[in-house]
This record gives sequence, structure tokens and C-alpha cells, in this order.
Amino acid sequence: MKKGFLIYIILIGIFSANAQEKKRDTIVKTAVVNVVTKYNPEIADAKKIKNNPAIKLLKKSEKKKLKYTISSAPVASTFTPQTGVAKEINAGVKERIYNNYLAAGFGNYASPYAELFIYNNTRFDNEFGLHAKYNASDENVKNTLLNSSFLNFNATAFYKQETRSFDWKVSLDTERNNYNWYGLPQDKIFLENVINAIDEEQNYNYFKLAGKLEFLDSYIDFGEVSASYFTDKYNSSEVIVNFDSKLVFPLDFLSNNLNEISVETGVEFLQGSFKKSYDNAGEINYNQITVKIIPEYTLEYLDFSMKASLRTFVSLDPENDATNFFLFPDLFLQTTVLKDYINAYGGFTGNLETNTYKKFTEENPYVSPTLFITQTAETSNFFIGVRGNISRDLSYNIKVSTKKEEDKPLFLRNNSKSNGNITGFKGYEYGNSFSIYYDDVNSTSIFTEVEYIFDKNLTFSTQIKYDNYSTTNALESYNLPSLQGALSAKYKVEKWYATAAIFYEDERKDVLYNATFPSSLQGVETLDSFADVNLNGGYHFNDKFSAFLRLNNILNTKYQRFANFDMQGFQVLGGVTYKFDF
Repeated sequence: MKKGFLIYIILIGIFSANAQEKKRDTIVKTAVVNVVTKYNPEIADAKKIKNNPAIKLLKKSEKKKLKYTISSAPVASTFTPQTGVAKEINAGVKERIYNNYLAAGFGNYASPYAELFIYNNTRFDNEFGLHAKYNASDENVKNTLLNSSFLNFNATAFYKQETRSFDWKVSLDTERNNYNWYGLPQDKIFLENVINAIDEEQNYNYFKLAGKLEFLDSYIDFGEVSASYFTDKYNSSEVIVNFDSKLVFPLDFLSNNLNEISVETGVEFLQGSFKKSYDNAGEINYNQITVKIIPEYTLEYLDFSMKASLRTFVSLDPENDATNFFLFPDLFLQTTVLKDYINAYGGFTGNLETNTYKKFTEENPYVSPTLFITQTAETSNFFIGVRGNISRDLSYNIKVSTKKEEDKPLFLRNNSKSNGNITGFKGYEYGNSFSIYYDDVNSTSIFTEVEYIFDKNLTFSTQIKYDNYSTTNALESYNLPSLQGALSAKYKVEKWYATAAIFYEDERKDVLYNATFPSSLQGVETLDSFADVNLNGGYHFNDKFSAFLRLNNILNTKYQRFANFDMQGFQVLGGVTYKFDF
């Protein structure tokens, strides 16, 4: 009995020792742990990373190569290869892209042409560029009594720098344009001494300095400030200062299905003056301060998209001690009726547009420096349209709209202060310039656009717009055509390229006067419709050198864009282009 009990005690001791040994094995030993993590960039870093970070793993952390085998099994396929399709692919010769180019040419009407484009960027995330263009004509239009030459020069330079939190850009624009008021009334006979005494030259100078900040991962999308100065030969001046910004507020804290809402804000200061009015009543001054706030929300759900905003404007006129408040709902809706073929859209909007002396000279360089400047309110603009594809190569866009505008500017010919025998007037006071006539205008428009891609080398496109105007006080919708159209074709092969374009404009109306200024209206003059045919093309000798040829008004059509201002006939200009890198 004692012997059995002794054996039992010995066995219990052996099992206890083994159990304790196993328990000690489960204790975590002290060691150096190497943790290798992935690089997780923040949103603000996404645009700045140029190379993926290189991570070197320790020898003991390297992954072992995975060995695997594939068990083949038959799979049903619906793909049926077409014999010979690959033979139709023509990749062509890869063209080298250069950042800079210089073009120069010369044409009839003593027309020199030059253009320069320079662009460069560095690995330090900055870039700069310069674009300058010069175009002139020193030869007069046929049968014009006054000098009808012109000169256009414009240049733009910019510098942009990218930083971690924002990008900033500064730019400088400048323009120099020379024109002549050569459109003397054709119902008057001007004596030679009167013609010789007319100083018909006008020149415009423009400077604009702008700075812009674009923020990354911020509630502020961008902020921009600009200041411009515009003047002419008669010491007219115009200064515009703009402060614009855009704020973005996410709405995901309310619901995951809500998009962000953006708010565009801006303040515009406009101040200008003309030394005299057309009736010599004295100096004309204008001063406008416009504040805008435009909140906007966009929504996209399946095949439906919506953009809704409320365009709010406050306009101050210190010169006339007037304040106006405008509120325009803005809604755009679009939905897919038949995928890839029919997309319907529609909506309504409104806007307040600030008219400026510079904008008027861009549309009609023959205006007189005696204008009354005010704003145009687009009180309503309802539109509906469809766009899509008829086939893979044929696309279209059709739009119908009806619009109401208050104080819409219309170009109206000035009455002559000379009967053809008297001198001593300004160069624009011989019935050879235009003023601005403001009227409330309702219009209904139909716009159609079609593009057809015949093949990869040839593309056709056309645009047609019809407008039906209804004026309030004006006898006619002066200098507004009812029908405008453009037809173009682009062709390009390996070495050759060409573009053909035909522009059409319907009849326009202007006024006739009973006698010299001041005088009542005699009636309405109708300007004939016209078609202008142009052909431009060129040949690439290599990646760097090419030659170009421009043919304008090929039919040598005699027409007037504005009353009494005949346009140039057949024009030809040829030159060369050189592309290069620094």
C-alpha cells in the first residue's frame, strides 16, 4: 500500500513539472519588432507627389516567391474576332510636341503677321509663358476716301507657382489697336479740302494685371484680384478692378447623398470718363460698383443632373445716386432620354452684365469716344434643347430660347456735323462713327449645331442661329442680324492640313438722317447680307518647320459689316512656322 502510494506521488510530480514547463513556453519573449507601414498621403499632398516613395524591406521581411499552377478548363466566349480589322489601323508617325513656336508671314494689303508663343516649366513646380501676336494692314480698302489701315497687337505673360497648400499665378495682358473712321456717309459729297482736314485715326491701349490663388483641401476654392486700364487717343479712360472668390461647403455631414454647395462672390469697381459728348454738352463720367453673390448646388442621380443657383446682384451708381437690387433664379436640368442618342435639357436663368467702353470697341472699333455707359439686365432667359448622336460619327445640338433684356445696347450710326463743305470737327463727327442706343428687347432664338466625322482625317461642322427681335422704342433692331451661319471643314493627313469656312450674315438695319446734326430720322437703311468664304492650310516639312497659307474672302465679295465701312476684298497671307524647345 505504501509502495503504491509512493509511486502515485512520483507520477504527480512528473506531470506537474511538465505542465509548468508548457505554461512558461507561452510567455511572449522580449524582441525587437520591425514594423513596415505603407505611405498614406493626405489630400493636399496628392498633387505634389512626383515619384512614389521607395521602401526597402529588411531581409527577414522580404516576401517569399509564390509558386502556383494553373488548371486549364474550357470557358464559353461570346467574342468573335473579325478578320482584317487590325489591318485598318493606321497609327501614323508620332509627332513630336514642342512647347514654343514662332510664326511670321506677309500678305496683300501690305499685311505683316507675326506670332510668338513661349512656355516652360521646371521640376520645382513652377511654370511661365508668353504669347504675343501682331497683325496689321497698311494698304487702304478700295474706293475709300480716308485711310482704312489697321494694326492689332496683343501680348500675355504669366508665372505660376505650386506650393503645398495652394497655387498662385500672376499675369499681365497688354493690347494696342489702331483703327480709322473711314466710313464717310455715301449720301454726301465731301470736298477734297474737307477730306484732307479729317483726322480719322483712333488708337486703343489696354493693360491688365491679375493675380490668382487656388487652394488645395480648403473651403476656399480660389481667390482672384485684377485691375485693368483702358484709354484711347482722345484721352478717354476706363478703370476696372475686380475681386472674385469661390467658396465650397461640403454637405456630407448632413447626408452621404448630398453634394457640396459652392458660393461665388465678387466685387467690381468700374470708373470711366469721356472728355466730351457728341453734342458738345460736356464731359461724360460713369461710375458703377457691383456686388454679386451666387450660391450654387449641383445634383447628379442616375441619368439626371441638376444645377440650381440664385444669382444676386447689388448695383451702385454714385454718379446718378442710384442703387439697384437684382435677384435671378438660375436652374439647369438635363436627363437622358435614349442613351448616347438623345439628351434633353432645359432651364431658365438671368444675369446682370456690365457694359464697358473696351467691350464696345471689341465688337465695333468704330464707336465714337462719346458713349453713355450703363448695365444690361437679362431679366429672364428660358431655354430647352436636345443634343446627342444620330450615329457614331454624327452629333447634334438643337436649342430654342426666349429672352428679355433691359437696356440692351444697339449700335447706331452718328449723324454728320458737316454737310461736306465745312471742316473743323473731330475725326469721328463726319457721320463715320457709331453711338450706343439702349432699348428693352425681347428675342426668340433657334440654334442648331451639327458635327460629322467623315473619317479620322476629315470633319464637317455647321452652326445656324435665327433670332427674332422685338424692340420697345427703337424702330428696328439696329445692326442685329436675324440669321447667322457658319459651315466649316477640317482636313489633315500626315504632312498636309486645311480648313475651309463659310460665314453668312443676314441683312441688318441702320438709320438715315434728314440733314446734318442735329436732325430727325429720315428712315431706315438696309445693309445687304453677305457670305465670306475662307480657306487656310499648310504643309509640315518636319516636326520643326511648316508653311501656312491663308485665303480670306475668296469670292472677293464687297460687303459692309457696319454702315459705310467696306471690308477688304480677296486676301492672301503666307508664312512659315518654327517650333522649338529651350
